[in-house]
Amino acid sequence: MQRITRLLMLAAALTGSGDAMAQSTGPQVKPTIVLVHGAFAESSSWNAVIADLDKDGYTAIAAANPLRSVVSDAAAVSAVIRSIAGPVVLVGHSYGGPVITQAAHRKKNVKALVYVTGFAPDTGESSLMLSAKFPGSTLGDTLLPVAQADGGQDLYILPKKFHEQFAADLPSTEANLMAATQRPVAKAALSEPSGVASWKTIPSYAIYGSADQNIPPAVMKFMAERAHAVKTVVIEGASHAVMVSHPHEVAALIEAAASAP
Repeated sequence: MQRITRLLMLAAALTGSGDAMAQSTGPQVKPTIVLVHGAFAESSSWNAVIADLDKDGYTAIAAANPLRSVVSDAAAVSAVIRSIAGPVVLVGHSYGGPVITQAAHRKKNVKALVYVTGFAPDTGESSLMLSAKFPGSTLGDTLLPVAQADGGQDLYILPKKFHEQFAADLPSTEANLMAATQRPVAKAALSEPSGVASWKTIPSYAIYGSADQNIPPAVMKFMAERAHAVKTVVIEGASHAVMVSHPHEVAALIEAAASAP
């Protein structure tokens, strides 16, 4: 009787381990993609990228970036991350790069960072500091400062200069719409030092255009190499608005980051 009991217990244990193995080798949950726009853009700049991601079975969220300060903007994105139960891939465009870098800190469900013509700052670095590291940015000459009630300044790109400066590889009709709907960034946010460099512990990916006039390509090459990016894609002739002009390439890199082991 005792022998039969032991055999039954062994059979139950083996069955249980088999179930566990089946569960561990079952289909993996696809990461949710959280997209963070940068200065002078807004959430709809990700529309074509989201369409590609959706077609391939990914859930994507274009998070609202207040563009007020790195700390408070990162807190807003962190709230979105906390609302997601499964793995997350964070994607940041331009100034959205510092925001995702800080928002990813201590978030165990963030599996990758994707910088889309985005700053990947080290601790203490600001967007303005990095953009001036190598020559080539013409952004300063195109900016329109608007005084705010608190004594600060909001920065816009002059509409008549937006096409050439921000989105030179897009049709003028589309660039003009982007100019009219651009979101201003607080000047103080661009000079705010970044916090913990989460790309030191989280795999990162980078994509940028060779004709970017906001952030010099040499700066983005430097940041990608410093971060030991898993993959870097350079699109010849692409502008700063690479997620609008080349959404398929951007989506492909995001999916590479999402599907990596």
